[in-house]
Amino acid sequence: MSISLTILEDIIREAGAVALSYFNNLKNTEINQKAPRDFVTAADIAVEEFLKEKLTAQYPQFGFWGEESGQTDNQLQRWIVDPIDGTHSFAKAQYFWSISVALEIEGDIVFGAIYVPTVDDYYCAEKDKGAWKNGKITKVSNETDLGNSMVATGFACLRSYLEDNNLARFCRIAQKTTGQRRFGSAAMDLCMVADGQVDVFWEQELNLYDVAAGVLIVIEAGGTITDFKGNKGVFPKQILATNKALLTQILPLM
Repeated sequence: MSISLTILEDIIREAGAVALSYFNNLKNTEINQKAPRDFVTAADIAVEEFLKEKLTAQYPQFGFWGEESGQTDNQLQRWIVDPIDGTHSFAKAQYFWSISVALEIEGDIVFGAIYVPTVDDYYCAEKDKGAWKNGKITKVSNETDLGNSMVATGFACLRSYLEDNNLARFCRIAQKTTGQRRFGSAAMDLCMVADGQVDVFWEQELNLYDVAAGVLIVIEAGGTITDFKGNKGVFPKQILATNKALLTQILPLM
C-alpha cells in the first residue's frame, strides 16, 4: 500500500470547502429527513460524491463505502467515509460537524483523517506512525483522576428508541466527573480525546463510518478504544475512548 498523506489532505480540505459552500448558504440548502430524527442535506450528498470521485481517481485499487451512497465493489480494501458527521448540527448552523475519511485494508484501519472546516482543524493518523493535528503531533491528556475529568458522549441511540438509551449511564458518569459535553459529532469527540481536550468519550449505536477514522487517531495518540466492558477493538455499537489512564476508573460506571 502506498498513499500520500499530502494528497489526501488536499482532497479532504477541498471536500471541506465544498461543505462550507453549503454551510454558508443554508437558507438555500436542501435539508431532508431520511428517517425519524435522522437528517440528510444536499451538502452530505455533494461532499460524498466529491470524495468518491477524487479518492477513486487517485486510488482506483480501493473500494468505497459512504454513508449516503453505500458500498462499491472491493470492500476488502476500502475508503470509509462520513461526508458530514453531525448533520443536525450542520443544518442548525452550528460549528460542531466534521468530515471523516478512513482507509481499511482487510479489516485493519491503516489511515484516518477528520477535518473540521468551521475551525480549520485537520486531524490524521497512520497506523504505527502517530497522530497529528494541523501537522503537529497530538497526544491524549495526562489526567489520572476521573473526578477532575472532562467527558463527552452522544445519544445516537435515542434515534432508535432503545431501552438502553444512555441516559442512566450519563447520569452516573456526570456525578463522578467535573465537566460533561455533548458536541454532536462522534468523529470530533474522538479527535478531542486524541488532542487531550476531552479525557473520555463514549457512545452507542453508531456505525463504522462514524468512528473508523477517529478510532485510529485516538489509538495513535496514545489512547484506548474498547467496548463498555473493556474489550479492545472497533465496536461501533459500543465505543469507549479514553486517555488510557482513566480506563479502569470509568469502566465500573459503564
